[in-house]
Amino acid sequence: MASLVRPHGGVSLRPLMPEGEILAVARERAGRLPAVPVSSREAGDVVMLGIGGFTPLEGFMGEADWRGVCDEMRTADGLFWPIPITLSVDAGTAGGIETGGEIALLAPGASAPMATLAVTEKYAIDKAHECRAVFRTTDAGHLGVKMVMEQGEVNLAGRLTVLSAGSFPEEFGGLFLTPAETRARFEANGWSTVAAFQTRNPMHRSHEYLAKIAIEVCDGVLVHSLLGNLKPGDVPASVRARAIDTLIENYFVANTVMHAGYPLDMRYAGPREALLHALFRQNYGCSHLLVGRDHAGVGDYYGPFDAHRIFDEIDADALETKPIRIDWTFWCARCAQVASMRTCPHDPEDRLLLSGTKLRKMLSEGDEVPNTFSRPDVLDILREYYGGLSAEENVKVELKGHSGA
Repeated sequence: MASLVRPHGGVSLRPLMPEGEILAVARERAGRLPAVPVSSREAGDVVMLGIGGFTPLEGFMGEADWRGVCDEMRTADGLFWPIPITLSVDAGTAGGIETGGEIALLAPGASAPMATLAVTEKYAIDKAHECRAVFRTTDAGHLGVKMVMEQGEVNLAGRLTVLSAGSFPEEFGGLFLTPAETRARFEANGWSTVAAFQTRNPMHRSHEYLAKIAIEVCDGVLVHSLLGNLKPGDVPASVRARAIDTLIENYFVANTVMHAGYPLDMRYAGPREALLHALFRQNYGCSHLLVGRDHAGVGDYYGPFDAHRIFDEIDADALETKPIRIDWTFWCARCAQVASMRTCPHDPEDRLLLSGTKLRKMLSEGDEVPNTFSRPDVLDILREYYGGLSAEENVKVELKGHSGA
């Protein structure tokens, strides 16, 4: 039987979370170390490093890796990596941390350390340079740029020992799966080619169409839901999970789709984030990534198919996980089905463009949503959620701009 794609870098998975007695000792020791709070984005990166999702990284990047990733999408030793994985603190905190020392990292709202960092380097960065490289803009209205510009002035690098996956296992139960777990399930299903469908939205008819295209060419599909922080107006992960599970149960052939979640926050880096999504899906065992319109975008900062083109700009051997590029999709009244620009010959007036933003707006305003837009039993779940929001919360939904799946 054919095997799954190798983890990134051609190595075995490298989870940075010890087990058993070693973990117990590490947790006890962490309680005696100086504690440094981390942001939600950094906490998600810690968990991803802990479970092996960022294999083969062994911690937060130093200055040479940061610069290489920004400028060439390569670490100092030549490993392909599209977005810096860094930890920052303010200058005052950095002044109290010794290179060669060790610190404990605290997630937002947590009392027990989630990791320890053996600090090997402290360095300042040009934040605007990182934003231009990663986000293609320094506009403070871009959510990713805002995150970077609000970071501390000093980055800390070093090897990480992860002590906890945070609240993800308790909050999301069986939805939260590690790369080792998804790989084991793929193998148990007899899958060797698996397409990842990235989402932070409930799946509408267009998403369903994309997943079914992938099923035609791969053994199975992993619907991979973002479990980290969202922007205001987005549907919470728990509601999204119910909607997606209902769609899978009622509209897909059994054992062709698996639903799981991963612990990152969105960076809204568009094309570069599409590459990161492919990279860590390779660690989860996926041979392909579905890349639709404006993948991981926000507002109008990227062209609708910039995330398609960037896969042609990297070396052929950079990633084993390859894109499945999908054109504009919509419901065509004359075709009487979901179609794309490559399959539908009809006029624009026959087409209903489908998007998560449009769906959220219709639901928040109490508009009737046609079954051509989303499945009725999925809509029931979403209407229940939106019906429980206050008028003020629904206004916030209406005001939010477009961002990709």
